[in-house]
Formats: sequence, C-alpha cells, structure tokens
Amino acid sequence: MNNVASTSPATSYAGDRIILVGTAHVSDRSVAEVNEVIEREKPDIVAVELCNGRYRALKGESEVKVVNIKELLSGSKFYYFLVQLLLSYVQKKIGGDQGTKPGAEMLSAIQKAEKTGARVALIDRDIQVTLERFWNKMSFFEKLRLFGSLVGAALGFGTKDIDIGAITNDDVVTQLVSGLRNFAPGAAVVLLDERNAIMAKNLLDISREGKVVAVVGAAHCEGIRKYLENPESIPPIGELTALPKKGFGWFKAATILFMAVVAGLLALLVYSGTVSLSNLLTVLLILFITKGILSAAGVLLARGHSLSAVTAFSLAWSGFLHPFLPIGWLAGIVEAHFRPPTTEDFKTITKAETIRELMKNKLFRILLVASFADIGSMLGTFIAIPFMIHYLGISNPLEMLKTALDTALNLLKNML
Repeated sequence: MNNVASTSPATSYAGDRIILVGTAHVSDRSVAEVNEVIEREKPDIVAVELCNGRYRALKGESEVKVVNIKELLSGSKFYYFLVQLLLSYVQKKIGGDQGTKPGAEMLSAIQKAEKTGARVALIDRDIQVTLERFWNKMSFFEKLRLFGSLVGAALGFGTKDIDIGAITNDDVVTQLVSGLRNFAPGAAVVLLDERNAIMAKNLLDISREGKVVAVVGAAHCEGIRKYLENPESIPPIGELTALPKKGFGWFKAATILFMAVVAGLLALLVYSGTVSLSNLLTVLLILFITKGILSAAGVLLARGHSLSAVTAFSLAWSGFLHPFLPIGWLAGIVEAHFRPPTTEDFKTITKAETIRELMKNKLFRILLVASFADIGSMLGTFIAIPFMIHYLGISNPLEMLKTALDTALNLLKNML
C-alpha cells in the first residue's frame, strides 16, 4: 500500500509511488505548478483526470457527431446535455476572465509527459456514464436548483468575485465540497465520491508500473488520498461504471397518484353539488390557458420560432391530464423542423465564449426551447392553482376534502 503524505492540495500529496497534484481547472498558477512537479519528480507515468472522450476533445482529435434531434430530445437526455453545455460555458467564461482556457493544466501535463517520455494515463470515468448517473441521482428540485444556478452563472451572476487562486486552498476546497453536498447531495456522490474511488483504483493499478504524478482537481485530492491509504474501502468499480437502469421512478408514480386523486376529488365535488360543473370547466380553462401562455412565453424567451411557441401553447394544457406528455420534446421538434441545426452548429456549440454566440447556435436554441416550454408549463400549474381555489370558493380545503371523502364513502355504501 502506498503511504500518502498530506500537504496542501495547492501543492501536492506525495507518496512512495504516487504524487497527487491538486489544481483549479481554470488557473494559470495550476499550469505552472503541474509543469514544475513533473519536471522535479520525473515520473514514469503522468495520470490525468480525463476519460478518453475528454482527452480527445482536449487534444482536438474528437469527431463531431451529428446526433438525431428526436433522439437527443427524448427522455431526460436534453436536460443533462444542456447542463453539460452550460457548465462548459461557465468554465470558459471564468477561464476567460482569468486568461486561461478550461483544462489548460491537463493539456500542459499531457504535453510535458510527451516531452519527458512519460506515459500518459487516463484515470477518470467516461463522461457520458458520469452524466447519466449524475442526472439519475439528483432529485427533481436539485435539478431545478442546478439549472437555475448555471443559467445565472452563464449570465455572469456570482462569477465576477471568484478568486481562482484561492480555489486550491485547503479551507476553500472543503467549503466548496461541503457546499455541493448541501446543494445537491446526489450530485456530490456521483461527481466526487464515485470518481474519487475510480481514480484511486486506477492509480493503485498503474503505480505498479512505476512512479506516478497524478493531476486532478483540488476537490478530489482528499477523497482520493483516503482511498489510497485504505484500498480495501474502495467499492466494486463495476457498480460505479454501470449505467443507471431505467425504471418507473417514485416521482412518476407519485405524480400519477396525485393527478388521479385530484381528478377524483374534483369529480366527487361536482357529484355532491359542492362545485358546479360550469365552474369546474371555467377553472380548468383558466389553468390550461395559464399553462399555455407561460409555456409559449418560455419558448419565446428562448428566442424560439413562433410556431414552436404555438405548439407549446396548444399542448401545454395536456400536461395536466397527462403529466408525462413531452411538451418540450414536441416544441423542440417543431423548432428543429423550421430551424434545423447544421453540422457547424454541432461543431461550435461547445466553443461559444459569449451568451450571444451561444444563442446564435441553432442546436442550443432547440435545447433551450424544449426545456423552457416544459418549465413554463409547470410554472403555469403553480400559478393557476391558487386562483382556481379562490374562484371555486374553497375557503377551507380540508372541509372540501372531507365533503369529497364523505361522498365517496356514501357511493361505496350504495354500491355494496
């Protein structure tokens, strides 16, 4: 077992055969430190926090694949793809403010290894596996908070005062990791804990072949070091590299149950005479129009095509009767029909350096239209419900619920 001595993540963790160098991914200082450590230690292997896909992209060797739009918009794929794009853009924005490109320290480590004759080892998990597990682990509200935070950061809120030089300091790293765990515990497990275990296992394996300098983000150093000191605590890697199984989640089940209960209660209230059918139809019309307007407004806010907005407005109402009808998917398909993305859009979507450039990309616009149509429809429900309750004269919801339940019990008695 390697004995790994602890120092500050900004410098390195040194062991018998493994040296961890903690970096900030958008820092000139990290680039200089990586070069200095490799020069000093003369390792046999330089390990980097990259998978094959990210390595090829960093080296400019990755091929741009033109993805089928219908496939991209299916399920939750477009959400985690959009999150990946926003995260990449935020990193570039911060890096641009600091005069450094994201991943510059990784590229520098690779180039230094090639010059010194050291072998380059990729020790991270495949990015697509990480993204799918990341999205699957997060709760609905964690996803909303994350998406809102990334949009805010993309617009420049909260990024101006970031001190990149401090990000590799021990106390700051601890605060950042703690903040992520509080913000999105599920995401922290996938992005930090699982990858720490995988990278530690890979480092232990390759260290048998010689001395290793490992270049990883500062937030990973402490977790990797603990696994290196206690290899027996590393969980089975097969479980951490498997794609999540698609199933019928509790959220879907709870949503269907909730909608069924609401529909049943409304029917019972009409049957008992507590609520007139005309009033019920009126409030449902208000709900449908509110959902439609906000869904269409979301499309227009994303600068979508007018017919994409019409599609969102026309179909948003159905989200109340069928909560899993892909309204955003349909609006995105219409957007793609009238403004089809080109091969150039696929090539440049990750290279945009300003919001204006990003918004000119038709592929990004399609993703934004799809997500904003769904978000607008959902907001419409929350906004309309209080008005519906007021219009129906429900001053005491519990009393109305009791009336509906009493009606249901009487119906059961009569049937029996």
